[in-house]
Amino acid sequence: MVALVAIVPLIVAVAGWRGRPGDFRGQPFRRGAALGAAAGLVHYLGTIYWTGAVVETFGGLPGIVAWLCAALLALYMAAYTALACGLLGATVQRLGALGLVITPVAWVAAEFARGHVLGGFPWIPLGSAVVTLVPVAQLASLVGVYGLSFFLVTLGTLVALALASDGRTRVKAAAAAVVLLLAVSVWGSLRVADARLTQEGTPLTVGLIQPNISQDDKWNRAMVGEIGRRFTALTRRAVADGAEAIVWPESSTPYLFNEDPVQSEAVRALVRESGVPLLFGTDEVERGSPDTYYNSAFMLDPTGAVAAVYRKIQLVPFGEFVPLKQFLFFVAPLVEAVSEFTPGDRVTMLPIGGHMASTAICYEVVYPHLIRRGVLEGAELLTTITNDAWYGDSSAPYQHFELASMRAIEQGRYLARAANTGISGIIDPYGRPVVATRVFEEAVVTAEIRFLQSRTLYATIGDAVAIASLVAALATAAWLVLTRPAR
Repeated sequence: MVALVAIVPLIVAVAGWRGRPGDFRGQPFRRGAALGAAAGLVHYLGTIYWTGAVVETFGGLPGIVAWLCAALLALYMAAYTALACGLLGATVQRLGALGLVITPVAWVAAEFARGHVLGGFPWIPLGSAVVTLVPVAQLASLVGVYGLSFFLVTLGTLVALALASDGRTRVKAAAAAVVLLLAVSVWGSLRVADARLTQEGTPLTVGLIQPNISQDDKWNRAMVGEIGRRFTALTRRAVADGAEAIVWPESSTPYLFNEDPVQSEAVRALVRESGVPLLFGTDEVERGSPDTYYNSAFMLDPTGAVAAVYRKIQLVPFGEFVPLKQFLFFVAPLVEAVSEFTPGDRVTMLPIGGHMASTAICYEVVYPHLIRRGVLEGAELLTTITNDAWYGDSSAPYQHFELASMRAIEQGRYLARAANTGISGIIDPYGRPVVATRVFEEAVVTAEIRFLQSRTLYATIGDAVAIASLVAALATAAWLVLTRPAR
């Protein structure tokens, strides 16, 4: 609920309220941007703080350099908040209270840009903050997470206007906020109560394997036998519990599946024994000059044959590749430690029991347009496989799980998530966990999903709200520059 009003003080400050009812003067662009940068930096330092521990532990950087990297990432993300607030302040400065209408437009334009510029980093957009507020979160099935951000900022703007006004303006703004929130909540409640998406479609019992293997052991050749035995035992448990398809997490094999015939045959034999298809993550190599490496997901059919291979499209910066590494001399140990993967170029459909599924590897699931692409190509089930051991004991696994939950709402699909150290689980088409594990525990999850074919409005129109906001924000910025009074 905090997300519904948390943005209000920032709006009031950037809009330059002078303390008298309705007296909005606006801040100059630089002042508004500075306020936005400060607010954004505090917010992102508090939410992506764990990136410092990740690059220190696994990138081999000194602590102070690792935390400097985390601060730089937070500052980069805050730069988009700064642009939104700079535009808001300048618009209100020119138009007075009327300029407040640009607030949700500017905010969503900045979020959308952050999700696409330089490959994008759409981690924790504002709309994702209400994913557990299930009735309100259903709005994402119409307009996506960026549309949900638009809704929340609109509410915040109305509350700010009500607090800083009096008389009829206060009443109208407050009434509009209440009506808008009630309308979305009631509609969302009715959508969830209808429960149609949990009753139609072909059912399938999915088994999710969470082996809880430490990051230090993931690629330890001495652990190959132990890791194989653990996956075998857990898979047999899932099959005994009735699983009709099995999902292992990202990087399940401490070897290249397509280059180790002995170990790969053991996996194939397990699949033939169980008689159920298996989706699992493994690194893949294409030999050449030079060799090309992919972070891949293999789909084996019940005979153990490869039915499909998906290659990860959205690679993790500083984890799977280093952007602009020629300029990053100060993080040389991290650059040397990072394996250079090549991104895949297409979404691959995975056949399961006569139906089609798509998968996302690790943080790909935070990209709304990528998951939507899979649905448009015929995915009736969403899956995601991840390691998450990288995150350690932090809030990141919980953030990651909730971001995945938003994709289920947007697309109106069940989502099955297998994570090495947690959280693994099944999320229904309304974003509610059907079952979920705890972090850092060995676990087997079996639950029923349904293959669904109907599409949400968001699946049809995509990020139309965000794109329209970006166009409107750019047009407003151009208008401010072109009509700037001569000095």
